[in-house]
Amino acid sequence: MANPADRSSSIDESADDESPLEEIAAGVTIGLILTVAFGLLALGVPWFWIAFPIGFAGVLPAVMGLVKLYERRRHRQTAPGGRRSEANSSDARDALETLRERYARGELTDEQFERRLDRLLETETLEDVERRDRARGDRDRDRDRGRGRERERDSAVELE
Repeated sequence: MANPADRSSSIDESADDESPLEEIAAGVTIGLILTVAFGLLALGVPWFWIAFPIGFAGVLPAVMGLVKLYERRRHRQTAPGGRRSEANSSDARDALETLRERYARGELTDEQFERRLDRLLETETLEDVERRDRARGDRDRDRDRGRGRERERDSAVELE
């Protein structure tokens, strides 16, 4: 048989999953629902009781859903895959430093450095830069292979 203390600890753990914003929104909403319902009762309105089902079955879930939606969107914007991430800005700084080092070692031409620098500064994530580099590298290789074949054909035609 399950120990009642175990059940209460699991209830406490699930209650801790709420963020402070959710707790505040729930508290304010419940307070407003009770104020409206008991205000209607104090005014002698015979249908005051309707405020309870409307408030607790409609308004409270709607408010909590909106708060969770807001937090999810805010989290996405600050998460590693989001637009304003501290990790992404440090990754961008690392990529910029790597780019500068490769340029200083002579691995990149001026044109390649400028092109990659522009792409790095206008992109949001390091993964985007790497994906574009790979795609552009594939296109450049294909283009260079095509030029090589043209040169071979041209030289073969000149020999004939």
